[in-house]
Amino acid sequence: MLPKVSRPSARIICLDSQGRILLLRFRDPFDGSIKWEPPGGGIEAGETPLEAARRELVEETDLPGELIEPSPVEIARAFRWNGRDHEHTEWFYLARIPKTDVRPAGLLPKEREQFLDYRWFSLEEIRSFPERIEPLELLEIVAELSPVGVVDIADNVPPE
Repeated sequence: MLPKVSRPSARIICLDSQGRILLLRFRDPFDGSIKWEPPGGGIEAGETPLEAARRELVEETDLPGELIEPSPVEIARAFRWNGRDHEHTEWFYLARIPKTDVRPAGLLPKEREQFLDYRWFSLEEIRSFPERIEPLELLEIVAELSPVGVVDIADNVPPE
């Protein structure tokens, strides 16, 4: 059995002007399963979680990293990907996004093979979506990042 992967990560909850959340769709290269999750990824040596979040947002969406707000929610996360168990801390940041056009131009070759699509989801769509959305606590994380509610946050997103 392979050892567990423990690589702290940073993820971004991107909210558009309609209060929708951006999720990226990936195919697991090991078993072909599909999952949707917010943009983000591993923290590199010497990076802070915020620096990693900004880098990952640009790489995975071509959206400006400076839109990320500096107050994260930290969660312990456990999941299976690419045939391995992962257990690590993830920092989730909020970004108010004025445009919904996403271009994952900075993906590494293996990430390009795994990336399938992106979509902006309403909270209701997330609650009832039949495909796997991670992390399982996504709506709780959104509520913690946005205690006034997503609708109020959407009112503060600059127009496109």
